[in-house]
Amino acid sequence: MLKLKDFFYLQRNDRQAILVLLGIIIICLTLIIIVGKVNTKESSLENDYSADNNPKSITGDNHQESSTADKSISEKHPLYYKVEGTIHELFPFDPNTADSTQLLKLGLQSWQVRSIYRFRTKGGIFREKTDFARLYGLTKKQYEVLAPYIIIGEDYRPASDYYGNSRGGKERGYQNSPYKNGANTSTYSQANNGANSTNANGNNIYSYPQKLRPGQHVIVNSADTTELKKIPGIGSYYAKSITRYREQLGGFASINQLKEIDGLPEEALSFIKITPGEVRKLNINSLSLNQLRRHPYLNFYQAKEICDYRRLRGPFKSLEELKLLKNFPPAEIERLKPYIIF
Repeated sequence: MLKLKDFFYLQRNDRQAILVLLGIIIICLTLIIIVGKVNTKESSLENDYSADNNPKSITGDNHQESSTADKSISEKHPLYYKVEGTIHELFPFDPNTADSTQLLKLGLQSWQVRSIYRFRTKGGIFREKTDFARLYGLTKKQYEVLAPYIIIGEDYRPASDYYGNSRGGKERGYQNSPYKNGANTSTYSQANNGANSTNANGNNIYSYPQKLRPGQHVIVNSADTTELKKIPGIGSYYAKSITRYREQLGGFASINQLKEIDGLPEEALSFIKITPGEVRKLNINSLSLNQLRRHPYLNFYQAKEICDYRRLRGPFKSLEELKLLKNFPPAEIERLKPYIIF
C-alpha cells in the first residue's frame, strides 16, 4: 500500500524544473510591479499637467478656486525647474569673440548661444550691431537691451568705415556714420595718416589703424604682425597667415610666394618688399624624412625619394640630380632652388 508521502515524491529532475519555473514566476511578478509603479507615476503627472491647463476640470466654474488648485498642483509637480544661481549681467561684448559663459551671463538661452557658435564656425561675421539682430530666435526686447553693449572689433568692421566711400555714405554701415557730410561731420586727421578721428568738440571718437601710403613698404621676412597690419587690406587673420607661412617656408624668396596664401589681397603686394638671401636653407643631404616633409614644397613621397636616393647613391651634389627623380618635375625643382643646399 502506498504511503501518503509517495504521492508527493518527485524525482530530482522534476524538482529542478519546478524551482526554475518558480524563479521565472518571481522575476515576472517583480517586473510587473515595477512597471506598474512607473506607469502610475507618469499618469499622475499627466493628470496634474492637464489640470494646470484646464482649471475648470478641477473646480467647475469657480475661477478663483481653480487658480488656487493650479498653483498647489504646479508646486507639487513642476514640469520645468528654474535654474538657481544664474545672474544676468550687462557688459560690453563682441559677438564675434564672446565665449559661451559671457553670452549666457548676458541672458541669452543656450540654444541661442549654439546658433552663434554655428554661425561663427561656418565663417559668419557680425560686422555691425544690426547683424546681431538677425540671430535666430532673438526677440526685439532682447536686442534693444543688448544693443548698447555690442562692440564690434576693428578686424571685423567693414573696410568702408576706415577708408571712406565715394557714394555719399550710402554703402553698408556708412549711411548713419558720423563721418559723412552733415551736422556731425568729423575732422579726419591727415597729420598722422588717419590714426584718429575727432568730432566738432575735439573729442576722439574712434581710433583708426595706421596704414601705409603708396610708396611705403614693409620688409616681409622680418616684419611682425603689428607691422604687417599696416598694409592696406591686411588684418589680424592675414598677418598671422603670412608669418605662419613664412616660418614654414623658412622665409619668402619671391613676392609671388605670397599669392600662395589663400585669399590674400593682391593689392597688398605692392606694399611688400623681399630682401634677397633671407631664407632658411634645407640641407637635403643631412635632414631626415620627417624634417624634409615639413617644408611646404616637399610632400611625403618626395622626401622619401630623396632619402632613398641618398641611401642608394650617396649624397646629392647638384640640383641636376633631382631631375633623375620621378616626383620632381622642373617646376618643383625651380620652386625649391632658393632653399636647397648640399
